[in-house]
Amino acid sequence: MVSKNQKKLINSLYQKKYRKQHGLFVVEGKKVIKELLEAGFKLHSVYTTEANIFDCPEELMWSTTKEELKQISFLTTPQVAVALFYVPKSEEVRSEGVILVLDDIRDPGNLGTIIRLCDWFGIKDLVCSMQTVDCYNPKVIQATMGSITRVNINYLDLKDFLNSKQSNVRVFGTFMDGRSIYEEKLTENGVIVMGNEANGISSEIQELITDRITIPRFGLHKKTESLNVATATAIVLNEFKRP
Repeated sequence: MVSKNQKKLINSLYQKKYRKQHGLFVVEGKKVIKELLEAGFKLHSVYTTEANIFDCPEELMWSTTKEELKQISFLTTPQVAVALFYVPKSEEVRSEGVILVLDDIRDPGNLGTIIRLCDWFGIKDLVCSMQTVDCYNPKVIQATMGSITRVNINYLDLKDFLNSKQSNVRVFGTFMDGRSIYEEKLTENGVIVMGNEANGISSEIQELITDRITIPRFGLHKKTESLNVATATAIVLNEFKRP
């Protein structure tokens, strides 16, 4: 049975300020919960309609009904379990390899997909602006499908971060009027900046870009204004990782 206080805590964690206050985030679904457990994320509690499905201490597991699960789930059709995990401390950003930077990404689905892409393409470090959607938003966690356990995510002041990188590596930014990514000589070490869904890369960050690149349009009419940021990220990362 789930108590009133437990329900209150779980439901509060759908808001960023309470995730920050309690240092906890919500995870739904057997597969994703298992991935976080196997990755060593610290478990606070798990609520499930099925017995003995997780390898965790009994005192952290609570049996619940389907009706109770609906009351603590953000999904239209709840899965068999909801868990709370402690927010882990991020590692420092590495100085080698490709670093992906997100400038004000607002859609949870886009961020979740981008985290999965980082995992797929072996991008170890993802740097987000302070205005980018919280990576521990339940919708982001759901969209990552467990990839959040394998990507180091930091929320930083982008201006300070890019200023510290400019003298050492090239900083690539995606624009409509940039040089074709298929003609650009790409590097194994560098920074890639992806901009906001509606407005692209902000003007203050544009000033710190050393290489403006674009994904050229091949359509006959060339009237499509832009690509979805997650789709564009997939294409850009594929080119950087191409042998």
